[in-house]
Parts: sequence; C-alpha cells; structure tokens
Amino acid sequence: MSDAEWAVVRDLLPVPGWLSGRRGRPEGYCHRQLIDAVRYLVGNGIKWRAMPADFPPWPRVYAFFARRREAGLVTELHDRLREAVRAGEGRRPEPSAEVADSQSVKADATVTFGSRGFDAGKKINGRKRHLLTGTLGLLLAVLVTPASVTDRDGARALLPAAASRFQRLARVWSDGGYTGDLADWTAQHLGLVLDIVRRSEDVRGFQSLRRRWVVERSFAWFLRSRRLVRDYERRTDTSEAVIRWSMIALMNRRLAAQPHRPAALSAG
Repeated sequence: MSDAEWAVVRDLLPVPGWLSGRRGRPEGYCHRQLIDAVRYLVGNGIKWRAMPADFPPWPRVYAFFARRREAGLVTELHDRLREAVRAGEGRRPEPSAEVADSQSVKADATVTFGSRGFDAGKKINGRKRHLLTGTLGLLLAVLVTPASVTDRDGARALLPAAASRFQRLARVWSDGGYTGDLADWTAQHLGLVLDIVRRSEDVRGFQSLRRRWVVERSFAWFLRSRRLVRDYERRTDTSEAVIRWSMIALMNRRLAAQPHRPAALSAG
C-alpha cells in the first residue's frame, strides 16, 4: 500500500480486542505489513508458502487472514470502505437497488469433491460465485457454492440476508437465469421487485444490457486478482473472504486517489 492507501485503511480498521481492553493476544507484526501480505497473495495468486521474505512468515499472515475471516472483521472493513466510496460519490450509505448475477469458475485440485460441482450450461467443473452489487458495482453480498447450484437457488439463499440488512432495498435487476417463480417468491416473502433484463434475440455477439453490465464489470474486476482467476480454496468461506479482499484493495485505491477524503471516513 502507498502511504495514502494506508491512511485510508488505518482509520477504518476494526479495533482488536486486546487494544480496546478486551482479552486477546497482541499482533506480533504491524497491521500494514500483514495487510500488504494478504493483498500481495490475492493480487498475484501465489501460494501461502510462497510468501516473499519481505513480508512476515506465511503462517503468521495466514493466521491474520483466518482470524479476521472467522470474526467477520474482513466483512466489516469491506463494508466501511464501501460506505466511504458511496459517500464520495454522493450516495447514501445503504443502496435502494442492486444487481444479481453469478460466475462459474474452474476449481483447482485442492478443492474438495463435496464443495464443487458441474455447471452444465457453461461446461465448467468448479464453483459458482453468486453476487449482489449496488448500481456502482460495489459488492453487497457474495455466496460461493458448487457450480451445480442454480442461479435461482443461490438467490433464495442470498437475497433474504441482503433484504434484512439493507432496509432501503426495493428492487433487484437480474438476467434470464432468475426466471420462474423466483419473482413471486421475492415479492411475497421479501417485498422486493425482481426485474429481469433480457437479452435481445435479434442481436448477435456482445450486447451491453441495461443494469446487467454493472455486475459483469464487477466480475471483470475480480479477475484482475490472479487468486480469483480460478478457485483454489478448500473452504467456500475462504473464497468469499478472498473476494472481499480483492474489493478492499480496489476501493482502497479509489479512495486514496480522491483529492479530498469524504466525511464518512473521519466518522469511521
């Protein structure tokens, strides 16, 4: 991280238990070093054991990564950065609309048989990333499942948590993979309008579709992180954490590049 990026993250980091008077063991290394190491792993797609000597030892970096995954601190940092980016764009902290889509990726040999599947439509043996983004393309929720799980089943698991968390949420845009009784179920149980954006049958090749292009761009952002080109993780929650770390790096760079930091940053 540059000094400007670290200044942004430092103000938004969740306070460790030992620093706030609660029980816990102090970190043996600076948080900036540990975060740099995790971002290096996600961005360059290296193995944990291939961590360069410039960073802390890989077991300490992995322990840092795992503790924040289990405690939900990665999600908390990610959400604080997202709110800061939205404030910088003149948006309210919570979105009123979102875009849903999924991405099937090949799984490495390290991925266990029970957490992988075959996507018959895209002919991919691996996992599927079910994604909810705002209209800015920023991540709202993610769920990683075997690739055999349909988009509709993934949405039934993902949308209720998003609806309970974001009180202003009223509309969801998605593609034809979410057709069927999902729209009625979403309206009846969640009070959300599911708007299907369909592709024109007369157009061949690439076609930029209203609202759907936002989440497609988010998937393209993920693929800039080499660790996300395919799924290497043994656990699905680790895959979700890596996705959040990728977005943390993207939003961190965006905030650091702003000439004036938004007011939401100082509020924390």
